[in-house]
Amino acid sequence: MADIIKDLEWRYAVKKFDSSKVIEDSKLERIKKAFNLTATSYGLQPIKMVILKNKELQEQLVEFSFGQQQVAQASHLLIFCIEKNIDAEYISGYFNKVKKVRGTSDSVLEPFKDALVSEFSKMDANEIQQWATNQAYLAMGNLLTICATEQLDACPMEGFLPDRYDQLLNLNSKGLRSVLVLPIGYRAEDDMFSGLKKVRRDMENSIIYIS
Repeated sequence: MADIIKDLEWRYAVKKFDSSKVIEDSKLERIKKAFNLTATSYGLQPIKMVILKNKELQEQLVEFSFGQQQVAQASHLLIFCIEKNIDAEYISGYFNKVKKVRGTSDSVLEPFKDALVSEFSKMDANEIQQWATNQAYLAMGNLLTICATEQLDACPMEGFLPDRYDQLLNLNSKGLRSVLVLPIGYRAEDDMFSGLKKVRRDMENSIIYIS
């Protein structure tokens, strides 16, 4: 645990990446597995992650990222997307997977499945989209920690134009909508922000302990 705390103290939102450095395949594989293992509400995983390693496309995306050069400089660009269609069929697909993997009987699964289908049927499109987006934030938070433990640098981004990303990367045809962006790679030696002290509330102002 002490090592993880040191890793979290080491990380920061990188402002400049060393574009000559590329993430090793073994580290990228752990990033992928960590994303897939991220906890999501009900276990429904209404998210997918696009891994982009194409300098030409990364350069084009800078314009749609309010000029943030990290998008182009990074070794890889992770784009967190939500499923556009989360309906009864999608929910049933999850429960079919549970049955296949665990061998759980229909008598156990059906009541839970029916309850979820009913709950989601009462939500409008915006509510479902917001719920799914919340799951993407869970995944990004998880990957920020994993990146730190792998000594990989990252810069979480909300500031981008999802519609333009979706259009350029043809995400609409995949039933996806981009909601978050995470450039990952290795910090540049001349990134002035790398040496700055981390600014956080004093512990007593951020933790409430009730016994």
